[in-house]
Amino acid sequence: MNNIVDPAITFINDQLKGALIDRINRKIKDLPDIFYDKKAFEELPVETIVYEVASYFPVAEGTEGGLFYGITYIHPGTVGEEYFMTKGHFHKIRNRAEYYCTLHGEGMLLLMNEQGETWAERMFPGSIHFIPGHMAHRTANTGDSILSFSAFWPSDAGHDYDTISKQGFSKILVKRNGHPELVNRR
Repeated sequence: MNNIVDPAITFINDQLKGALIDRINRKIKDLPDIFYDKKAFEELPVETIVYEVASYFPVAEGTEGGLFYGITYIHPGTVGEEYFMTKGHFHKIRNRAEYYCTLHGEGMLLLMNEQGETWAERMFPGSIHFIPGHMAHRTANTGDSILSFSAFWPSDAGHDYDTISKQGFSKILVKRNGHPELVNRR
């Protein structure tokens, strides 16, 4: 009997490969609540892909002690002055942390605590970001190519998208004079 097996997933040519990879695409039409400039949002083609996610779920969601893994690919672009970005979320179990590791491209990790204070960390190839519990987080592509990063999170963390959908972040990331700037919502 041979006890040597191949891994369940691999990362080849910037793509997550394996039989049990879950893939989603988020298009403009899927993101009506995240961009502040509604007029600019409505002018974009609804089928425009904003970001894609490939994830591996080796255990059932909600399993205490398990880990999930995923890679997010955010396309370059803007809605008005706002960069293309992910929906953003708190974890349902608020004290759960997460790691992001930037693979390619340039971007920003937006963080907001439960008191509404928002700040950003610059993302670049090789940057590693620890996201503590009780912290909402989203990412934005500030470059001209796809921003990709891997994520590791507890399988029991869950995602609370509703809070961000209803309240948003206290600041938005915009492109001003060719550079990212974090500004208060108007």
